[in-house]
Amino acid sequence: MGHPVLDAVQRESFSYFLHETNPRNGLVRDKTREDWPASIAAVGMALAAGPVGVERGFLPRSEAVRRTLGTLRFLWHSPQGPQADATGYRGFYYHFLDMESGRRANRSELSTVDTALLMAGILTAAAYFQQDSKDEAEIRKLADAVYRRVDWRWALNRGATLSHGWKPGRGFLKYRWEGYDEALILYILGLGSPTSPLPAESYEAWLATYTWRKIYGHELVHAGPLFVHQMSHLWIDLRGIQDRYMRERGLDYFENSRRATLVQQEYGVRNPRGFEGYSRECWGLTASEGPGPKTLTVNGVRREFYDYVARGVPTGPDDGTLAPWAVVTSLPFAPEIVVPAVRYYREKLELHAANPYGFKATFNPTFPERGPSKWGWVSPHHYGINQGPIVIMVENDRTELIWRLMRTCPYVVAGLRRAGFRGGWL
Repeated sequence: MGHPVLDAVQRESFSYFLHETNPRNGLVRDKTREDWPASIAAVGMALAAGPVGVERGFLPRSEAVRRTLGTLRFLWHSPQGPQADATGYRGFYYHFLDMESGRRANRSELSTVDTALLMAGILTAAAYFQQDSKDEAEIRKLADAVYRRVDWRWALNRGATLSHGWKPGRGFLKYRWEGYDEALILYILGLGSPTSPLPAESYEAWLATYTWRKIYGHELVHAGPLFVHQMSHLWIDLRGIQDRYMRERGLDYFENSRRATLVQQEYGVRNPRGFEGYSRECWGLTASEGPGPKTLTVNGVRREFYDYVARGVPTGPDDGTLAPWAVVTSLPFAPEIVVPAVRYYREKLELHAANPYGFKATFNPTFPERGPSKWGWVSPHHYGINQGPIVIMVENDRTELIWRLMRTCPYVVAGLRRAGFRGGWL
C-alpha cells in the first residue's frame, strides 16, 4: 500500500546518500557540516539503502553497482594496521574517517558496533547484487572478504562481552557491550563469523545484563533511547524468532520494540517534565543532537539543555528535544501511531520545509533561543545515521526488502542459531 507522506520522507532521506557520498571512495559524511568526516555506520546504511534505491527507482541498478563496488574496493584495499592513521585494524574500522584520504579522523576509536553496522550493509549489498555479471560477482567476492577479515574474538579483550572499541597507543576502551542496547547485530555477526566466531557464552553473558521493566503497563526489556530498539531490526527480521531470554518471557524482540514505541508515545502524552509541544502526535526521544549545553530559566523553570546525548524514557535524560527520524524508524512496529506523528511533523510543524533531505535531526520547542522556525530550536544538521534507518525501515514496512535479503545471508542465519534463536522463519 502506497503512502504519499512516507514515499516523500523515504525519497528525501535517500537523497542524503546521493549527495553526501564521496564518489571516489564511497565514504558518507557523518553530518551536513563543512569539512566533517565520514561515519562508517553511515557507509553501512548507504550500502543497505542502495537496493532500496534501485527498487524504488531512485537510481539505476548500474549506478548502484558502480557506487557499491567503489565503496567495497576502498574498504578492502585501505590500510589496516596498528598505526594511528590507518583506516582500520584487525578487520575493524575507525568510527570516523577522513572523507578524502579515508584514514582515521577525530582521533576516533576502532568501533565494534559501527563496524557491525558497516558489515550489515556490506552483507545486504552482497545478498542483493546476485546477477551473473563481472561487477556484481566482484561485489559478492569483496563483501565476503571484508566480513571474513574481522577478528571478533580479539574484541572480547579476554572478557565475556565485547569491548566498545580500541585506540592505537591506548588499547581497549574500558566500556563493554552490556545491558540491552543496539549491540544485538554486533553479537549476531560476531557469532556467525566463519573465521573468528565469538563463543556462544559471549551472547549469554550479554543477556545476563538485561533489565526487565514494567512501564505504563507494558513489560519489556528496557532501554531508554528509541534507536536501541531499532538498529538491529533494520537488518534482522526478529518477528517470531526467539533466543533463550525471549522464550522465557513469551515474546520476541519485534514485540519488545513495539512496546518500547508505545511507551515513548505514552511518555509524550504524560509529559512528566512539562516540556513544550509533547503530545500523542509529538514524541520520540533517542540519542541525538540538542541545543545545549546550556542552563536557562524558561517560564520560571530552570532547565538544563544538552548537546549530543542518549535521550530516553521514562527516566531521561530529557531536555525537550525530539527526533522525528526516530519516530519514522519505528514504522514497522507501530504504524497506527507512527503515521499520524509523521503527518503531524510534516503537515502541522512543516519540519521538512526547506530541508534538502527531509526532517532535520532534532527540534526543541522549549528552548527559548529560536531560529527561523516557529517551533523552537531546530538542529542545523542532517545525519547519515538518521537518514539510513528511515530509508530502510519504510522499505521493510512496505516490502520487507532488507529483511528478506538478510534471511538469505548464511552468516546472519548462523549467528542467530549460535545465539540460540529458533522458531519462525529460522
